[in-house]
Amino acid sequence: MPAPAIAQPDQRRVLTFVPRTGLDVLDPVWSTSSVTVDHGFYVFDTLYGVGEMLRPSPQLAEGHTVSDDGLTWTIRLRDGLKWHDGERVLARDCVASLRRWSARDGFGRLLARVVEAWEAADDRTIRIRLKQPCAVLPDALAHPQASPAFMMPERLALTSPTDKVTEMVGSGPMRFLKDEYQQGNRVAYARFEGYVPRDEPPSGTAGGKRMYFDRVNWSIIPDDATAAAGIQTGALDWWEFINPDYVGTMQKTPKLRVEIADRLGTNFIMRFNTIVPPFDNVRLRRVVLSAVEQGDFMPAIAGDVPGNWRTCYSQFACGLPGVTEAGETLMKGPKDLAKLRDAVKASGYNGEKVVLIMAADYSLTAGLAPVAADLLGKLGLKVDLQQMDYGSWMQRRTSRETSDKGGWNVIMSQGTSAVTANRHSTCSSRARAETAIPAGTTIPASSP
Repeated sequence: MPAPAIAQPDQRRVLTFVPRTGLDVLDPVWSTSSVTVDHGFYVFDTLYGVGEMLRPSPQLAEGHTVSDDGLTWTIRLRDGLKWHDGERVLARDCVASLRRWSARDGFGRLLARVVEAWEAADDRTIRIRLKQPCAVLPDALAHPQASPAFMMPERLALTSPTDKVTEMVGSGPMRFLKDEYQQGNRVAYARFEGYVPRDEPPSGTAGGKRMYFDRVNWSIIPDDATAAAGIQTGALDWWEFINPDYVGTMQKTPKLRVEIADRLGTNFIMRFNTIVPPFDNVRLRRVVLSAVEQGDFMPAIAGDVPGNWRTCYSQFACGLPGVTEAGETLMKGPKDLAKLRDAVKASGYNGEKVVLIMAADYSLTAGLAPVAADLLGKLGLKVDLQQMDYGSWMQRRTSRETSDKGGWNVIMSQGTSAVTANRHSTCSSRARAETAIPAGTTIPASSP
């Protein structure tokens, strides 16, 4: 962010940004949507963040101490922290935030099992008493995806975990401008003058977050051609996810820079609803797993740009320390459709309709759904591909009903690979179907 800001004259201290899709849910603790989480990091902050090495480091926290028996963690807040309404950030705010977050997030629920009490020892001191030692406590408070542990004022954090917070008052570097918010069209933020950045350089979600823009405007543009024209003429400054069809043109356009911002990439996912038929049948899921060819899916969204995607037969991002592709033989090798169709019949599939819901205006995954529908059809499944806007898709995917009552059977989704650096925060591999949001299990693929 600093480079383009310095290059702009004073009257251009506004960044116009095109996010991957519209911001339909504002509460980043309630929703696991990536765009909502991105919004969360503008408005809110966390006690700990993660840098390029994906290790937790203090953010709102000044630091912590641990008792000799490992059962009491004492976290001290930095001095001078304020909420956007001018009130001080207090330990009781953070305690209420931790309680609400730990009731929703997968890693948070895991941590809550060993927490005896969340306490505010004084205005700047958070005390967490444990039933047993938990060395990964900072990892839980720092993880950047799914539902990060964002801190909110106590009055907001006391909202039921099942209800959405709609008032956006945080302590992050940007203030949410509620009067300018137009769902599906525009989101606006202004620099928070009272923000106190850390001294160290920024790294990931950690370090000193210094805002060089007075405003950041999100322009929601579902049509890629319109976004491409805007970025080329200078009407737009930053297009988050470029349609691969436009990469070559962008690279040849003076004053534009195209780069892969996250070298760990993104995991793209076929997710089954395992609490309703037919994918409550593990034998059927295994047949689909063995039928998937990642090379058929990824070009649909990554194009033919060299190095723009890679295969990865793992729930955890390939390239991370200790990650192997154990079990890769289940997905590798030739695909004999005749044998796979016989395996579908042998699994006990009874011809139930398979509803695959697709967010047509979410270009990051929209191209995957038709490929999945084609594959499932070739396997002999009765597929119903239903297209909708992203907001409707987000709402629909939380349904636990059968597909004939407004539910679903398959979705195509994605998540930042960095979240898989810690197995405790990887919702795709450790979430229980009965409590997962959304319910189900996944087949992985990977792309930068």
